Amino acid sequence: MKDRISITMLEDGIADVRLIRADKMNALDAEMWSALAEAIDQLKATAGLRVVVLSGEGHAFCAGLDLSSLSAERDPGASSAGGTLSDRTRGLSNNAQYAAWGWRELPVPVIAAVHGVAFGAGSQIMAAADIRIIHPDTRIAIMEMRWGLVPDVAGMALWRTQVADDVLREMIYTNREFTGTEAKALGFATHVSDDPLAQAMELAQMIANKNPHAIRGAKRLCNILADATDAEILQAESDEQVKVIRTPNQMEAVMAHMQKRKPDFAD
Repeated sequence: MKDRISITMLEDGIADVRLIRADKMNALDAEMWSALAEAIDQLKATAGLRVVVLSGEGHAFCAGLDLSSLSAERDPGASSAGGTLSDRTRGLSNNAQYAAWGWRELPVPVIAAVHGVAFGAGSQIMAAADIRIIHPDTRIAIMEMRWGLVPDVAGMALWRTQVADDVLREMIYTNREFTGTEAKALGFATHVSDDPLAQAMELAQMIANKNPHAIRGAKRLCNILADATDAEILQAESDEQVKVIRTPNQMEAVMAHMQKRKPDFAD
């Protein structure tokens, strides 16, 4: 993982996670697919984790699939990320899908800071973040149709809660590029910023100083919205509230606010 992804733990449980294959615009080769999965697994096991900020070093967030992978000799149905496309090797997902979907499975919020380009699989990894902050000049495209393929790195499961159906169809069918400014207007991005990483870190600091058990519960609630029935959502709201109400962390949130001080939460 060390030459593809870096993880730096900052104050207050913030993980600064960066794609570091800068010479290739963080394109996804076999090693990068593996490094993304390893990073996700490592973060899932990290004690005291509060927030993840995901970005790319160099001139791009992620340029998508390394094009050399398209010419590699593989059996039909084999994945450039290893294994096959059909096999569920990572719970709900295959190896490639896990590079995006795994960020949604993390118990804490993930903030993507995006610049340069986010093409193909890169646009789908961006989509997996809870919050997406993007430079206005970023170039984005759901690129797969250019190569006669369909998007298959969990994007379809992620975009359905972010983008209008007709907009998504147009972007998939045409694979046209659009800017970060347009991405915000269409729903692909949350905020536009001239310094996405700085704004992401500022937001991460704010989230890191909230009750971590309530934040995790809130993410679980957000994650079920696309599929759960009204009855299931209402029940889940109550169940999550029971887990946090009148607990030491909840009381600490109240006292810290009233005393105008930084809270001291237990993990």
